[in-house]
Amino acid sequence: MTDPQIDIFELAERVLATDLGGLPPRERRVVERAARRQTVTRPTHRQFESSLSFGQQLADRVAAVGGSWRFIIFFALFLAAWAATNSLFLVRPLDPYPFIFLNLLLSMLAAIQAPVIMMSQNRQAARDRLQAQQDFEINLKAELEILMLHEKVDRLLAIVDPSAAARDG
Repeated sequence: MTDPQIDIFELAERVLATDLGGLPPRERRVVERAARRQTVTRPTHRQFESSLSFGQQLADRVAAVGGSWRFIIFFALFLAAWAATNSLFLVRPLDPYPFIFLNLLLSMLAAIQAPVIMMSQNRQAARDRLQAQQDFEINLKAELEILMLHEKVDRLLAIVDPSAAARDG
């Protein structure tokens, strides 16, 4: 029987149409892991989240709160209460209609909240790219493993019924 490590390197060269030295490092790593029968999966979310600074974690929490229905409902109630208090209940309102002070507060909130949410979205995109890279590696390894299994089955069929292998080959 031949060495399975050599078989998979030969298989990788046929499937990927290049010698092992000509592969990009990521694909070479996948082929080497497949040859050693090792997994390519890793917990990318833990790896990514463990590298976040306090400011990045805070930005993610702010984005999670600012993009929730709870925040939207609370803020709608706050705006309604502000308008009702300053137009109906106070004799000398703090912010009379057209609520210029409220407009200033909302503009400041939007000026701070928008970049924080964008930072969080950029980090999510980076996390998604890391996950997509891992998905590619897993798919490549699966393809190599399947092709290797096909070759093994073909060799077994050739041993069991040499005439069938000659007809199929």
